[in-house]
Amino acid sequence: MHLEELTRHGEAIGFLHSIGRRMAAADPLNEVLARIVDFVAAVVKCDSCFVYVLEGKNLILRASKNPHPEIVGRLKLPVGQGITGWVAEHREPVAVGAEAFKDSRFQSFNELPEDRYEAFLSVPILCRNKLVGVINLQHRRAHTHSEPEIQLISTIGFLVGAEVEMARLEEENSQLSEELESRKIVERGKGILMRDLRITEEQAYLMLQKQSRQRRLSMREVAEAIILSEEVRRAQAKGASA
Repeated sequence: MHLEELTRHGEAIGFLHSIGRRMAAADPLNEVLARIVDFVAAVVKCDSCFVYVLEGKNLILRASKNPHPEIVGRLKLPVGQGITGWVAEHREPVAVGAEAFKDSRFQSFNELPEDRYEAFLSVPILCRNKLVGVINLQHRRAHTHSEPEIQLISTIGFLVGAEVEMARLEEENSQLSEELESRKIVERGKGILMRDLRITEEQAYLMLQKQSRQRRLSMREVAEAIILSEEVRRAQAKGASA
């Protein structure tokens, strides 16, 4: 075994050990994906590395080696569409050594200049045979991915699947909790308006909505301001009567 292969083997063992250690840590999804991108791009030298996460019926670009703040979290790809979608649908890796953009399954996105790169390796991220996402590696120049490289990245796709899925579910639960809390705050603010202004629920809602647009704030922020004003008023009244 060559020195480079030994080095990669050692890095892989270290990464897998790290996964085992951190499985119970419930790290945020973006941190989990960033670690995967950093490791994959270091072990298999590439010019670009993307991680897509399955959300509903779409693959969402959630992490990238190259900065793409304008599309990370927003670029959607239906399962079955493009090479990435094909890998997601069939749960099998695809390696194209040259002119990947000429592959019949390829789909280009204007937002991604990397889509003109020559070589392309795409592997599924799985958790208990359930699709979680896809890892893509790209090269500016033609590159033949060796069988050990494909096996290594595919193995990583199997092994990180549970961690990615746990982090995704944790993020989803957190978002649901945040949405529930926001609804409670909006309802409370709406109730204060209904009581103080003697208006209907619909009128109170429309008032919150109008203030939200005019002040460029979320409805939750407007409702929080109303609640704060109410609490200050109560505190003043309590102080005056003491």
